[in-house]
Amino acid sequence: MIIHIKKVNDKAIIPTKRSKYAASYDLYACTTTMTVIPPHQTVKLRTGLAIELPHGYFAGIVARDGLATTQGLSICQGMAIIDEDYRGEIAVSLHNDSDIPKTINPMEHVAQMIVMPYLPLDFVEVDKLTKTERRDA
Repeated sequence: MIIHIKKVNDKAIIPTKRSKYAASYDLYACTTTMTVIPPHQTVKLRTGLAIELPHGYFAGIVARDGLATTQGLSICQGMAIIDEDYRGEIAVSLHNDSDIPKTINPMEHVAQMIVMPYLPLDFVEVDKLTKTERRDA
């Protein structure tokens, strides 16, 4: 599958894979200076990239395991969604869950992007749902 990607900043790094069979692509902060994330605060980091996703696909931005487990940095709301019709610059909102300031270095790998299909749905209100063996609560 081909994904069109545009650098909105010449210094931006195109997403990369850590291994041949990795499901996610690494995203990098497109900054020239260090960024400090104060304790319990959120900072939006630009990637310098915009993307054109194929019809029926979205991109999920998730935490980089190393930053989450060793630094206490997480993606705001767990996962950010890039819809197929969004053409603006991709940004990564990192939240510092720790009690000490954390620093992001220029061009540091800050998140992972996973491109996935989605199903368009129509919701139909009904009076009853089918019964299953599972309890409701």
